[in-house]
Amino acid sequence: MMSSEHSVGYEPADRLARDPDGVRRRFWHKLKRLAVKLPFAEELLAAYYCAFDRQTPRHVQATLLGAIAYFVLPFDFVPDMLPLLGFTDDAAILATAIRMVASHITPEHRAAARAAMARGLDHGEDPVE
Repeated sequence: MMSSEHSVGYEPADRLARDPDGVRRRFWHKLKRLAVKLPFAEELLAAYYCAFDRQTPRHVQATLLGAIAYFVLPFDFVPDMLPLLGFTDDAAILATAIRMVASHITPEHRAAARAAMARGLDHGEDPVE
């Protein structure tokens, strides 16, 4: 599959997005490590729950999985280890994906995200099954 001019540089995220189990493992590992530093952690979790909800349409799942895959990649355009700037690209991509599919992120997804944040992300790798 050829990449368009709009996807240049996103090929690793595209490949990872086609591996939902890999996204799940990497997501929880990275989120647990960084949640206190991420001002958008709850939005990220709501998007995650929407992406893995069996009731979510496939095109919405693909959009959100792509954004989440970009978040979990160990490299990106702005390295995550840079103070303050490191997550700006992750936040921008996530915000864009959420705007595109906002009507599919339900109150239940948001409640699950709030509950996970309230319990400190301590209960398992993936409460959605």
